[in-house]
Amino acid sequence: MSRFEDDDEAIAPLKSRETRKAAMFDRLLTVMGLTLAGAAAIFPWYVFFNEDKFSLNVVEGDRTRELPDWAPRNVRVSPLAMVNKNKPEKRPELPFDPLTTATVSNLGKEDDKGAAVSEDQPFPAASGFRLLHVANGRALIEDSSGMYVVRVGSVLPDESRLAALEERDGKWVIVTSKGEVYQNN
Repeated sequence: MSRFEDDDEAIAPLKSRETRKAAMFDRLLTVMGLTLAGAAAIFPWYVFFNEDKFSLNVVEGDRTRELPDWAPRNVRVSPLAMVNKNKPEKRPELPFDPLTTATVSNLGKEDDKGAAVSEDQPFPAASGFRLLHVANGRALIEDSSGMYVVRVGSVLPDESRLAALEERDGKWVIVTSKGEVYQNN
């Protein structure tokens, strides 16, 4: 006969010290998890109602389109913007015009003297551009194909390079490597 057989009800075994520590640790983890979850739920609302503490400070001067009233500065010219003093290379003439144009060919036609008409086709003129705005060492230019932001050394639509950005008589101008000057209107 065991010692529990004649008892009416069984007595639960006593909890050991380690079991009690584990139960206390589980409760502590549960409380910490619920606290963290509550803070995570409340924090976005705290940020929403206290926006001035969490917003970025933006300097108002960056939002204007006006140039600052600084004295003009000397701009160093990049060696890439210098004019090439060497003679251009002679390229052999191509037997045909590689440009696609809307001209009608005169091949096979004859002039008044009965000689074949030569095929003289002018190349398109250099595309002009205009200066729109200058700020922070960069210029905004526009030509027939779009608008571009350029700086000293950049290739321009007329195949020259931007040599300098200068302010003349209160207006901004750009000087190209070919010596041409474009003024802001």
